[in-house]
Amino acid sequence: MNTQVRHLATIVALMFLALMISATSVQFFQASDLNSDGRNVRTIYREYGRDRGPIVVAGEAIASSAPVEDVYGYQRSYAHGPLYAPVTGYFSTAFNDITGLEKTENDVLNGTSSSLLLQRIQTLITGDQPQGGAVELTLDPAAQLAAVEGLGNQRGAVVAMNPTTGAILAMASSPSFDPNALATHSRADAQAAFDALSADKSKPLVNRAIAGDQYAPGSSFKVITAAALLESGNYTPDSMVPAPTELQLPQSTQIVNNPGGLPCGNGSGQVELTQALRQSCNTPFVQLSMDMGADALRKQAEAFGFGEPLEVPLTVSPSRFGDPQSQAELGMTGIGQKDVRVTPMQMAMVASAVANGGVQMQPYLVARELTPDLEVVSTTKPDELRRSVSESTADQLTQMMVDVVENGTGVKAQIDGVQVAGKTGTAEIAKGIAPHAWFIGFAPADKPEVAVAVVVENGGNDGAGASGSATAAPIARAVMQAVLGK
Repeated sequence: MNTQVRHLATIVALMFLALMISATSVQFFQASDLNSDGRNVRTIYREYGRDRGPIVVAGEAIASSAPVEDVYGYQRSYAHGPLYAPVTGYFSTAFNDITGLEKTENDVLNGTSSSLLLQRIQTLITGDQPQGGAVELTLDPAAQLAAVEGLGNQRGAVVAMNPTTGAILAMASSPSFDPNALATHSRADAQAAFDALSADKSKPLVNRAIAGDQYAPGSSFKVITAAALLESGNYTPDSMVPAPTELQLPQSTQIVNNPGGLPCGNGSGQVELTQALRQSCNTPFVQLSMDMGADALRKQAEAFGFGEPLEVPLTVSPSRFGDPQSQAELGMTGIGQKDVRVTPMQMAMVASAVANGGVQMQPYLVARELTPDLEVVSTTKPDELRRSVSESTADQLTQMMVDVVENGTGVKAQIDGVQVAGKTGTAEIAKGIAPHAWFIGFAPADKPEVAVAVVVENGGNDGAGASGSATAAPIARAVMQAVLGK
């Protein structure tokens, strides 16, 4: 009898041991995998059922959560829908998906950030409902609205920033989308909205300001080419440079003309470098690019940030200089054609570096992180990213770009009572396809408060007749006016 009891006790002990091992394995070793498993409904409810904090612009919550009577407990909503959607992204319970700043700032918004530890401890002690923190953005609502209204129904993007701090004042991408349609708790409605957006050939879910297919910058790239020339020490704004009316590329049948087929300057075949930029002549910059060589031009593009990873904290696709294999390809690279591809964010940073005496600041969208009680837990401080050009070169480029706006292709960016510096661009794509229209610039030229980059894809409403001057410059002017209060 005692033997049977001992056997039974041993079996029970072994069963308890097995249970303990199994429980320990599930609760400790497998916990992470189980929590992250998309089929774990409790995890989904826990993450998506939090009282999520707001995203704030100029004191207004542009993304917020409100109590609802369903399994999630809170519904995320976006006050201005498409206006800020490229920045905020969306928070979707239906897809168990988060994008944009909703994703990059998720730990603050859902209250799990280490910066909110004290708040979580207080909640644990008091038994109150956990709340997420708030994220305050750098965006200027007037500038954002001007950018969106300027683009209208045209495909394209706008980025505006404070060149002395790096604070992003506007980030618009068109077409945009309504994040409310994706944030709904109805899976059927959310799926229908997502399917429609995904099928849309205009790609409204892509933030063209920082990602997507990127764009040839056209003549806006001539600011970089001019910077390389000035940095070499072999040229000044007054230097006479070759400027034929047309130029046949080496080992090629392609002939380069100036805009409109017009002569550069007085047609003598030589002009001052300032005149070449003012008129946006192609032949001088093609020839000068071939003369200086690929290494010097690539080095200057990289000094402005080409090829470098960047987070603002949204991830920005690195801009590409390309790999010119011939003198002809190098010449076209020097005027922003061939394989050069950029984001509007990159070109806004080029303008900002010139405006800021040659120093490029780290761009950023998040000004402050706050507790649920709106106490500040962190503030973003301006940070120098790199020196792109010397202060002397920046000053010379500024004066050349002022001349572009006052007397050249950028006249439609003029603002009464404010000196504006800028450069237009009209990027050719392919035969039969309308060009991209560009403008980059900053104001006031002597004490810059805003730098901007605008691209209107495939000519927008102007179609084949589009140009940086007629199509993009007025949008840039409106954005700069909004920031300056003009």
